[in-house]
Amino acid sequence: MSHPAADAPGSLPFVVWVLAAGTFLMGTTEFVIAGLLPDIALDLGVGVSHAGLLITAFAVGMIVGGPAMALATLRLPRRLTLVLALAVFAAGHVVAALTGSFTVVLAARFVTALATGAFWAVGFVIATTAAGSANATRAVSVMMGGLTLANVVGVPAGSLAGHVTGWRGLFWALAALAVLAAAVIGRFIPRTEQRARISVRGEIRALRQGRLWLALASAVLIMGGVLAVYTYITPLLTDRAGIPDGAVPLVLIAFGAGALGGTAIGGRFGDLRPMATTIPAVATTALLLLALIPLSTTPVAAIALIFLMALTGFTINPVVTALAVRFAGDAPTLASALTTSAYNTGIAAGSALAGHALASSLGVTGPALVGAAFAGLTLLPLTALAVTARRGRTSSPEAASRLPTPPPDKDEDHGAHHLDPDSQGAGRAFHR
Repeated sequence: MSHPAADAPGSLPFVVWVLAAGTFLMGTTEFVIAGLLPDIALDLGVGVSHAGLLITAFAVGMIVGGPAMALATLRLPRRLTLVLALAVFAAGHVVAALTGSFTVVLAARFVTALATGAFWAVGFVIATTAAGSANATRAVSVMMGGLTLANVVGVPAGSLAGHVTGWRGLFWALAALAVLAAAVIGRFIPRTEQRARISVRGEIRALRQGRLWLALASAVLIMGGVLAVYTYITPLLTDRAGIPDGAVPLVLIAFGAGALGGTAIGGRFGDLRPMATTIPAVATTALLLLALIPLSTTPVAAIALIFLMALTGFTINPVVTALAVRFAGDAPTLASALTTSAYNTGIAAGSALAGHALASSLGVTGPALVGAAFAGLTLLPLTALAVTARRGRTSSPEAASRLPTPPPDKDEDHGAHHLDPDSQGAGRAFHR
């Protein structure tokens, strides 16, 4: 069942904004640790490079834990899953704030990542179901906007708070906010019961959709391209563009603003014309990254290109996420979790290859070249999706009946609105 507001294009139920607040909180936790590594390393008696494992542990937990937790909580009511995820999230921060052992903090970060993966997997499904077919991609963009806003606002504010109160004080604050978020979600997320008719086998069976894997491949590649540059943006700005160290945070804010704008653009137009939105955005991202190589010697050009790269690069994310959930039919939870894994896999792969490029003869322009290659490769799965959609529209009725069409909605707990990713509009989607 959809929410009453879900059928009106442009409107979003309040629960979507509640879920976005949860992603803001969890996104802040994922990335704020980078600015506090020296303090944590000193407090726990380890080297800064060793403390960096706290970031790695969280990424691994998101890649592996999202799908695992999605299956483990499959039979639970979705509202209960979200509340439990936030409770575990809070408990992980409390344990980390109380211990003096680096190993315990590392384990707590991993468990916190598992909870974050579960929240994202279930949250995406609830958001797209509540928003309805006309607004599904926009609902995803609002949720993902919470993560982007975490980078623009949450991470800088959290880093400042951590330096003032100590990293343990920040962890206590994050735990308290998670408890508050659990109470709000328990109040505003509709009470529904998880039916046993959607089994683990059913979720895995939904992964046979070839279009689902094309959407996931797009998520891996575009995130790898953008984050390849972002990970090593500081040496590019300081060593090549000549921007002072103190001005780098301002450029990062510009990147975050571009990412937030791109997420909103993808959410606004992705439901209506998904392929016409994503393919030009990806091609533009690749060209911008290539242009960054010769033009990054000028500060103004470098800042403008970084902003535009974030704007176009992040336009793709809500669209491919929504498509992945829809392609999974009435078993979307595992597919939703896999999108989170896909983004984190792209981050890991892009940053790793960019690091090798940085250490090579390419120097500080190496990451931009890696990013351009990743973005260019993203055109392959997106083009395949567009071709598949076009063939589905032009095939005969008999051939169309053999296409893997997701089943219609059954209820709010399992139903998802299933759109075909063509450029002719969401009105031709798989409606109830």
